[in-house]
Amino acid sequence: MKDFMIVGRGLAANVLAHHFNRQNISFTIIGNTNLSVSSKVAGGLWNPVVFKRMTKSWMADDLIPELLQFYSDCEKLFGTKIMYSRGIAKSFVELQEKKLWLKKSGEELSVFLDADIKNGSHPDLVHCRVEAEFGLVKQSGFIDVPGFLDESNRVFSEFIIDEIFDHRLLEIKTNCVAYKNNTAKNIIFCEGHLVKNNPYFQWIALKPAKGETFTIKANELELNETIFNRNGFILKLPSGNFKVGATYEWTDLNDLPSDKGENELRDKLNSLITCPYSVISHQAGIRPSSADRRPIIGPHPEFSNLFVFNGLGTKGVMLAPYFANNFVHFYLQNQEIVPDVHVKRFYPLYENWQKK
Repeated sequence: MKDFMIVGRGLAANVLAHHFNRQNISFTIIGNTNLSVSSKVAGGLWNPVVFKRMTKSWMADDLIPELLQFYSDCEKLFGTKIMYSRGIAKSFVELQEKKLWLKKSGEELSVFLDADIKNGSHPDLVHCRVEAEFGLVKQSGFIDVPGFLDESNRVFSEFIIDEIFDHRLLEIKTNCVAYKNNTAKNIIFCEGHLVKNNPYFQWIALKPAKGETFTIKANELELNETIFNRNGFILKLPSGNFKVGATYEWTDLNDLPSDKGENELRDKLNSLITCPYSVISHQAGIRPSSADRRPIIGPHPEFSNLFVFNGLGTKGVMLAPYFANNFVHFYLQNQEIVPDVHVKRFYPLYENWQKK
C-alpha cells in the first residue's frame, strides 16, 4: 500500500511528489495533464518584491533559499537546466519611483534591490522601453515550468496514472483510501481551480483568476540576463523566444484565449518593446488563487486521511517548494503547518456548506 495518492499533474502536485520521493514517502500520481494548463501557461517568475506597494513579498526571506535549493536539486536529478536567475529591470516612469527605490534599497529591501541605479541604454535592454533610468531586483528569475513538468513526468513515469480523477469512485476507509484498483494510506488533492468540482474540498475559499500570455519571436531583442518589467513583463525563454504577460480576469474563467486578453497583451507589448515581433502562441489558464492570497494546505476537517495542497496563485514557483517541505514535516514529524496557510482557517465554511 502506498503512503499517498496525489491528485493533480501541475506544479503543486509535482513539487510535492519530489519532496515525497526525497523522504521515501511512497505515492501514486493520478490526473490528466490537459487539466493542468495554468502551470504550462505561467511565466514561472519569482520576484521577492511587490512593485505596486514597493514592499517585500510575503515570506520572501524564507521562500527564496528554499526554491533555489529545490530547483537546483531538480536540475541535478534531471540532468538539464530549468532555473534561470535573472535580475528584473524595473523602469522608472516617474521621479518619485526612483526616490522610493533608493529609500527602500537602503532599508528593508536592501537584500533584494540594487541601490545602483542603471542607465536606460543598457545593452541587454536594447529595444526595451526604458525611461532614462531603471532599478534592478536581485535574487529573482524564472523557472522553465513546462520543462520541469516534462522532466518530472519522465522521472515519475512508473508512478503516474494518466486519467481524469473521478471523485465518485473514491472510497474512504478508516485506515486507507481506495480508488479503482489502487489503495493508499492518504490522498492529497492538488487540483488547482478545479477543486471546485471536488465534493470533499469544494468549500475552500478560492478566488481564481484567469491569466493570458504570449510567446513571441523578436529577433532584435536581447534580454539574455534580464527580465524587463513595465506594466507587464517580458523574458527570454530557453528556446530563444520570449514570454510576455500577464493579464488578470476574474469573471471569464475558462482556458480559452480571448480577444480582450489579446488586445491587453498587445498593449503591454507596445509599452515594453520598440522592435518588430510575431506572436507564436497565445495561451490562457486559470490561477488557483485563494480569497486571502495565501496557500491552502492541510487535512480535511472530518476525514483525517484526506488533504489539500492548493491556492498557490500567481507565485506558485516561489511558494510550492517551501510549503511542500512544510507539509512533509507535518506528515512525518507532526510539525505545525504554517498557520497562515492551514486549511483550518476555512473550516467554518465547511460547517456552513454541510448545512446547505
